[in-house]
Amino acid sequence: MSSTPHRRHAEVSGAGFAGLTASIALARQGWTVRVHERAEVLREQGAGIVLWQNSLRVLDAFGLIDEINEGSMTPPFYETRMQNSIVSDEAMPDIWWRTMTRPFLHSVLANAARREGVEILTGSTVAGATEQGTLWLEDGTEFEADLIIGADGVGSPVRDSLGIEFDRQTSRDGISRFLVPRKKAELQAIEPDTDWDNMIDFWNLEPRVLRVLYTPANENELYIALMAPSDDPDGSAVPIDLELWKSIHPQLAPVLDEAAKVEGKYYGYQTTRLEQWTKGRVALVGDSAHAMCPALAQGGGCAIMNAYTVAQAASESDIAGIPAALVEWERVERPITDRCQDRSQEYANTRGMAYGNQFTGDVNETTLYDPTNSHRHDAVV
Repeated sequence: MSSTPHRRHAEVSGAGFAGLTASIALARQGWTVRVHERAEVLREQGAGIVLWQNSLRVLDAFGLIDEINEGSMTPPFYETRMQNSIVSDEAMPDIWWRTMTRPFLHSVLANAARREGVEILTGSTVAGATEQGTLWLEDGTEFEADLIIGADGVGSPVRDSLGIEFDRQTSRDGISRFLVPRKKAELQAIEPDTDWDNMIDFWNLEPRVLRVLYTPANENELYIALMAPSDDPDGSAVPIDLELWKSIHPQLAPVLDEAAKVEGKYYGYQTTRLEQWTKGRVALVGDSAHAMCPALAQGGGCAIMNAYTVAQAASESDIAGIPAALVEWERVERPITDRCQDRSQEYANTRGMAYGNQFTGDVNETTLYDPTNSHRHDAVV
């Protein structure tokens, strides 16, 4: 008598970019997947995001690029200004990148997960997991799995329940993020010579540090990030101190007016480094494993690429070998993220991006990485 082979099953904590990416990748490899999201409604509450080549390769492997292109854009230049003088215009012709809103990207991934048959439970609060493959909820419900993915953010219950030690490094600056209307005509009226389709990094260090990262996300929506030191109570205030920001960046008044209508939240920069990303049948990805400063705009990108590669690594192993496969996955994949964290932290510490021309040399290592290339580690020993 023949028996039905065991179909591999994964439990995923967190329905953000990392959790959804891992779920899609696993489901496409024949796994059954259940995702737990503590929020009652599945949605992304963030503002905007920049995706580089490393994460776009994953979306392309999922067949999602046409959909992504319809709701995003590539600015002609990454323009850097210091005290409102242009210090660099970087066209980056050899780099594939797109800007978009976080809710848009989240909806694309969530819909793709559903199409792959992923079960998504909202209002399902994960309390922890065991390295043997048991995930449990706050209400005591337990789920058994061949693989558990902890993609549950900087305060990860999965990570903490496993006793994995970590170091958290904070920086002197932080950021408030807003999605506002483009207001392109109004901005053009103030500065007619500016290309308002560019991504523009407005740095101001004197008489005080107040930076605005201006990122068109599509034809109608603009993502702006307002950076200020954490010890500046006026610069870090939310809702924003409108008159203060307009006094430093008057040409941005139309979009700052819109940002002032949003309550917002100020986030201090931080870098989280774990003793280990895996334990038994559990792997950690995204902010639960490798939160980083946003200087290189790679927090989401690294979450997506690591979620994809861990799913591939687990799928290439038999069930008994999954713990060892996860250890090997971390060995070969983690160094590139570690170096990205270090570079992002260094930029945050020095405010080095203020001087422009930053997307050169080793800084582009993570950007140009292709997690879908099966030969990417041929030289790794």
